[in-house]
Amino acid sequence: MYSSPEFFLVIVLKALVEIAALSLLAQAVLGVMAGRARQTNIVYRLLQTITLPVFRLARKLCPGLIADDYLGLVAFLLLFWSWLLLLYAKAYVCHAQHLACFAAP
Repeated sequence: MYSSPEFFLVIVLKALVEIAALSLLAQAVLGVMAGRARQTNIVYRLLQTITLPVFRLARKLCPGLIADDYLGLVAFLLLFWSWLLLLYAKAYVCHAQHLACFAAP
């Protein structure tokens, strides 16, 4: 449909950010529901594996400034701002290459 490698790259990156953000949200909800037993929950561990790169990036960006209790919030904000940036990049690529990305079917 679209023959732009830049558009494809932006779409893939945006999808990865959305997957990570939804996994982070699901991990938080499941963590509240499971309580102390969350570390033995296999679904929680799977979500933890998916979001581990985001937590590592958040820890590298603010090594000693943020306590571990707030690292999830930092990771979520990092994903949120990345998503907004990629949304802007998608619109920019569509406009710059004269693609009909937002046209109604």
